[in-house]
Order: sequence, then C-alpha cells, then structure tokens
Amino acid sequence: MKRFLLLFIVFGSLASSAQTKKPTTPAKKPTATKPAPKPKTAPVSKERLVELTTDFGTMVLKLYDSTPLHRDNFIKLVQSGFYDSLLFHRVISGFMIQGGDPTSKYADSTAMLGGGSAPGERIPAEFKPQFFHKKGALAAARDGNPAKASSNCQFYIVQGNKLPADQLAQQEQSVKANSGNPNFKYSAAQKEVYERIGGTPFLDQNYTVFGEVISGLDVIDKIAAVQKGQADRPLKDVRMKMRMLN
Repeated sequence: MKRFLLLFIVFGSLASSAQTKKPTTPAKKPTATKPAPKPKTAPVSKERLVELTTDFGTMVLKLYDSTPLHRDNFIKLVQSGFYDSLLFHRVISGFMIQGGDPTSKYADSTAMLGGGSAPGERIPAEFKPQFFHKKGALAAARDGNPAKASSNCQFYIVQGNKLPADQLAQQEQSVKANSGNPNFKYSAAQKEVYERIGGTPFLDQNYTVFGEVISGLDVIDKIAAVQKGQADRPLKDVRMKMRMLN
C-alpha cells in the first residue's frame, strides 16, 4: 500500500502598523520525508527434499544447494525412477548403508554388487567445509580415481559412532593431512554434533557430502542392524523407492 504524506503549509500572519506596512515572509514548506527503504532480506533457500521409502520405514533427504552438480544429478535420477527397486547392497553397522547400484535390481543373491553406474561420466568432487559426515549425512560413493570424483548414482548414508573430543582432535589432524588442507578445522558446532550423535569424520573432505536425512534417522539404525552375508550384503534384500517432495 502506498503511503501518502499530508503536508501542512503554515503562513505567517501579516503585521501592520498604522503608518508603515512591514513585509512579511511566509513560513517555509516542511521538507517531505521519504519513506525509509525496506531492509533487504536474504533470498530464502528452498533446498530440495526427497522421500526415500524402504521396508524398514521412510527417510526424508534434504539436498544441499551448495553442491549443485550432485544435487541436480540426484534429482534427475530420482525423477526418472532410476532408484526404484534398487538395493542397499552394502551395509556396515557403525559405519554406513550404501545403495544405488543399477545392477542390484535383478541381482542374484550371490552376485557381487557395487560396480554399476548410470550412463554418463563421474560427478566432479564438491567438497565443502560446512558439510561433514555426521550421522544421517548423504554422500556420494566413489572409486579410487585421483580427482576423487563421485559415482554418478551410488550413494551412502552415514550411521557412524559418537566420538569423544580427544578422538575427534586426532581425526581433525588426519583430515588436514589427507585433504591437503593444513587449515582445515572443525567448528564448535560440528564438534558438538560428532560428540552428540556421531558420524564418520575420517571420510571428511575425501567424499562429497551433498545432503542429509532430516527425518527418519532411526531407519538407518534398523537397516544397519540387518544380518549380512558376503561383502556386507544383507541376507534379505533391502529395496528402496524415491520420489521428490518439492
């Protein structure tokens, strides 16, 4: 709604005498005050959400805007139905649950999984110091390529363990050495999260974290606890289905 200012103009009265008429000066119009500019607000980030459904429950994943290559690739695959009926083919309690290999959909129970990929190239690494391997972190699997580029479809979700401050300090030194970044340092908030809910800090700055579980952390624990066979594959298939929520 426009704001209208009502300006009052006041004129001085005429002073006169019987013999001489003195000149009078009209009062100055008050200067109009411009409305104060509205404060600029930062654009609201609308990070994309994915629903991941399993027989053990449903998780909601938030994809980070700051890792756009991984975000967009993951969205493309989810929207195409790529992940539907694929397996969590590698599950290690206290570490992570891994899935997304397209060869797992119709795989025999004795098949070795983990080598499949989607059409296209690897995804370039997008390491960000603010994104770390806390419990529930969504990260991209990769092979041993020197550029540390990610698989274009396989991912893992961190379970991990809680870490006391002294162990985390040791991990911080390892991350500095392995990442080639001598200035790497965990923030106070990151340290608190690792101590309170846990994670896998030894993977930080080596694998791209591009999202996190914001609902359904207990589902990770349930899947991580299943019985496993050869190559950490669950004895009973754990299938997934995904859809975009926004």
